This record gives sequence, C-alpha cells and structure tokens, in this order.
Amino acid sequence: MSSPAPGWYADPFGRHELRYYDGSTWTEHVSSHGRAGVDPPAGGSHVPTVQRAPEKVQRDVQRAGTAGVAAFQGGGSLFNEPVLVVNQKAKIIEVNNEYAIYDQNARQIAAVREVGQSGLKKAVRVLTSYDQYLTHKLQVVDMQGTPLLALTRPAKVFKSRIIVQDPAGNEIGQIVQQNMIGKIRFALEAGGQQIGSINGENWRAWNFNIRDHTDTEVARITKTWEGFAKTMFTTADNYVVQIHRQLSGPLQALVVAAAVSIDTALKQDQRGLG
Repeated sequence: MSSPAPGWYADPFGRHELRYYDGSTWTEHVSSHGRAGVDPPAGGSHVPTVQRAPEKVQRDVQRAGTAGVAAFQGGGSLFNEPVLVVNQKAKIIEVNNEYAIYDQNARQIAAVREVGQSGLKKAVRVLTSYDQYLTHKLQVVDMQGTPLLALTRPAKVFKSRIIVQDPAGNEIGQIVQQNMIGKIRFALEAGGQQIGSINGENWRAWNFNIRDHTDTEVARITKTWEGFAKTMFTTADNYVVQIHRQLSGPLQALVVAAAVSIDTALKQDQRGLG
C-alpha cells in the first residue's frame, strides 16, 4: 500500500486531535481544537482496555437477546461484526471518555479514546459540570491504536450533534439530536440528506433502535448494566449493539459511531433525557 499524502490526520498516538504527516513520517506538529502545538512523535499509542471477564461480556450479549439479528458471519473487525459490546472504563471521576469494544465472543476488537483535552478542561471536568457545554473529541481506534473514525461533539446548549469523520478529516456524516423531551431521537445525515434515524424506545432512553431511510430497523442498542444509577442510560457501564445485516457506506460508519456517540451525546447533560 502506498503511503498517505502529506497532510493533517487524526493523531495516531492519541494525545492530540491532529498530527501532521510529511509523506514518510509523523512529525512533531500537532493541533487540538484549532490550536497548533509541538509534541514529538514518541511513545506508544494509547488503546483503552477494560478488565472484564469474558463470561460477563457474553452475559451482556445474552441479556440483549438475539431477536431480529441476522445470522451473518463476523469478519473480525469493527465494521463487519454483527454484535458489538461496548464497555465504558469505570472511573471515580471521569476526565477522559474511554471505552473498550468487544465482539460477541468477548474478544476486544477496538476502543474509543478522548483526545485533545487541555489541562484546564480536565480541571473543569473534575471540579464542575460545565463540561456538558464544551466540545468533546473522540477517536475510534483498532487494537494497534490506528484511528478508524474521528468523532466531534461540538459545544452545545441543548441538543447534541456528533460529526463523524474519517482519519483524514473528511466528513462521513452527522448524528443530530432531534428533541429533548420524551423518547429521544437522532437523525443520521450524510451529504445533506437523512439516511436513517436512532430512536429511543422509552422516555429514559434505555434502549434504541436504528433505522435506515426506508424505516427498516438495521440495528439495536440495548443497555445491559444495572445498578444504583440504572435510571439513566448514560450512566450505564455496558451496552450491546446488534447489527441485523451487513451495512455499507456512510450508514455503516454512522451505525458504528452510534455505539459510542449516543452515550457521549446524552451523558454530558442528563436533563437532555427529559
């Protein structure tokens, strides 16, 4: 395979939003939230993991059920597995959003990491709840830390929006919150057109169905963790994404992005759950 053209790409080291590639090597030139900086390309790429027993991951799949899931063979990567189990990394104080993503056999195949946060923003997250109004940037990466998707939730007041891009910064589509009260709904948009939707199935947004432009269900998100915070979907540690058939194009990327972006879109402001 030929090397990518020189340009700005998602930082493969996971410390910044973007890093400049000169055509042969990654350089020290970085950028986060539009601010340029210098950071030598040293060290490994951070891949979040969650220490969770395989039987617990498989139990999540069983709890989610299998109704409506097509029996297609998984290909071993994030974009061709029929079941994704998403586990949020448990922390006493959440400063970075981090998730591990498993297949239905409890093998971790990808992860999500938050990038480009300043020290001031981390302090805000520790000391206040104001971060619900700030911009959040995530990378979906494979197990080598190579970025697969870049997700941006711009600063918001009420409704959330997630911009989904490829590692080179090209927009694939957007996940746009449609309402604040009642059963939460999101539109899946690409090229200025709505190509699908994500629909909460109860007013607390515990479970979602994902539909294509013909209103046919193509995937489902089910919360599987229960505990003292069970009344809020977005405080759940674990949930399962069931994909009913092989998808392609922007819809495929947006459905995979939905596995983590719904949680990020809603958790910053619990009032958004109505």
